[in-house]
Amino acid sequence: MPNKLLFIALIFPLFLSAQIKVDLTIHIPKKTSDSLFISGNFNDWNPNNNTFNLKQKDSLTYFISMNLPQGNQEFKITRGSWDKAESKIDGKPIANRTINLNVDTTMNIDVANWNDNFKQVKEEYHFGDHVHVVDSAFFMPQLNKHRQVWIYLPKDYSKLKKKYPVIYMQDGQNLFHANPPRADEWAVDTVMDSLIREGSKEMIIVGIDHGGKDRLKEYNPYDSQYGKGEGKAYVQFLVETLKPYIDSRYRTLKDVKNTSIAGSSMGGLISMYAIAEYPKVFGSAGVFSPAFWLAPKIYDEVTARLTSLKNSKVFFVAGDKEGAAMVRDMKKVYDILNPDGKNKNIVLLEKEDGKHTEWFWHREFVPFYKFIAK
Repeated sequence: MPNKLLFIALIFPLFLSAQIKVDLTIHIPKKTSDSLFISGNFNDWNPNNNTFNLKQKDSLTYFISMNLPQGNQEFKITRGSWDKAESKIDGKPIANRTINLNVDTTMNIDVANWNDNFKQVKEEYHFGDHVHVVDSAFFMPQLNKHRQVWIYLPKDYSKLKKKYPVIYMQDGQNLFHANPPRADEWAVDTVMDSLIREGSKEMIIVGIDHGGKDRLKEYNPYDSQYGKGEGKAYVQFLVETLKPYIDSRYRTLKDVKNTSIAGSSMGGLISMYAIAEYPKVFGSAGVFSPAFWLAPKIYDEVTARLTSLKNSKVFFVAGDKEGAAMVRDMKKVYDILNPDGKNKNIVLLEKEDGKHTEWFWHREFVPFYKFIAK
């Protein structure tokens, strides 16, 4: 017993060091009746998370004290929605604020302006002729909601009669390359076009738009501080409603070996859950920067389904600039699936420059695609 207590005493400070105290003081240009929030990669960019609600000191000054994971964090200040996010003084968007946390930190931040103080010109986006909207309001009976669904078809789809594997991906709004270009897109269609030109296997990609303010619930199979988890019903929608629809209207290879699922952050969490819950439907999964921190039950879920996952392929990737907790939590699931590191169907990439952003996932889509295409 003394040895065990000594071991706990030695490692306990290591757990404490993973969390850094951060005190932020925010100065705004003009009094507002709205509440202020901090939104970042540490709360999946939720613009109105009550846990990160700023306290008012006076009419122009706000304050928040938080414990955040060690490492690089990115954030912005909002007044409760992305329509009311901080901007440059002329109303143009600001880049994400960044902070590298190694010791307890105090910061002062000046908000120059808010984007809703300016007339916003709605961009009309155009997409490649092989990216289509399947339905702008596809009914999700398991959730009693409607959602836009996209599809990418290889350029030779209309010319040939063959069938194709399918990847189901979350956050459909950000998947495909738009004209004019957007900063927050994976541009998986341009990646696919390039890979196919190089001789890679052709695949269909189905993108499902996220539910905006409901994203943190829809992509979580478990209850959390953000509300009752709807992820189980969402995955049931994918399996019981959307996949049969896609298989009936497009030339797909329907079997498990040719059906994949992928997503990032909360989308990575729900993709891991989907392959664990339905290993006979999804043969492979791309788990990019997964938000496992919000769903610790996922570890038990994966452990309980090890036998059924023995033939599954899972690709994990995250970056060191996403914070120590992100990589640590991802490795925990990887170690459950591949404890001795010998299973070539379970791979993990940790990238030194990786950040919690679409350009990183755009880049890492290439090794994921080559991994599932083998």
